[in-house]
Amino acid sequence: VQLVESGGGLVQPGGSLKLSCVASGFFTAHYYMSWVRQAPGKALEWVAEINGNGYSVVYADSVKGRFTISKDNGKSTLYLQMNSLKVEDTAVYYCARARFGSNSYLKGQGTQVTVSS
Repeated sequence: VQLVESGGGLVQPGGSLKLSCVASGFFTAHYYMSWVRQAPGKALEWVAEINGNGYSVVYADSVKGRFTISKDNGKSTLYLQMNSLKVEDTAVYYCARARFGSNSYLKGQGTQVTVSS
């Protein structure tokens, strides 16, 4: 059972990136999935959550209107489309098999997103 993220990188403010997370060992349709992020020296921040069938999503206020979470259960893949990126979005982004605020959960190794001019 594991999660593997990809798609991070360096982007200028105002730019876009799309993160992917491939799940293995379980059916993504059976679980809520989330993206969380952690910037250096800061606490973990829950970014976006999606339910099993993909029809219910929740976003942190800090990313609402800019980020879109989606999933393809047939490909066992979770996505995070990030638009209008800001310097403050710089963080390591993790895919998690969890709902917002969970204390113990499966998490990937993370992918670095750096927003800088």
